[in-house]
Amino acid sequence: MHDHVGNPSADEKMNVMYNLTLKWAHQLEQSRITEYSELLYRPWSLIWRNILAGTARGVGIAIGFTFFAATIIYILQILGALNLPIIGDYIADIVRIVQRQLELNTY
Repeated sequence: MHDHVGNPSADEKMNVMYNLTLKWAHQLEQSRITEYSELLYRPWSLIWRNILAGTARGVGIAIGFTFFAATIIYILQILGALNLPIIGDYIADIVRIVQRQLELNTY
């Protein structure tokens, strides 16, 4: 109900506030803030998770760089096979250097 000026009644205001509070509570539940705050009280669990995350990130970077470097070397070998005058010699030198490094570093 509205009073004579068009302002919402106290019941409508309470209903709006109640709905807003429910919405905020639901959003906080979805953000999993409680799990995060519990994690802060268990530092060893936090450290362990960060070590695992860092290791996974490092392995991912290493694998990604390996694929990237292999692709670049493959492209350089194809360009070297085209026998372009200046670029071909330069690329052939790079490929030779990389292959020599790979032969030296076989474990």
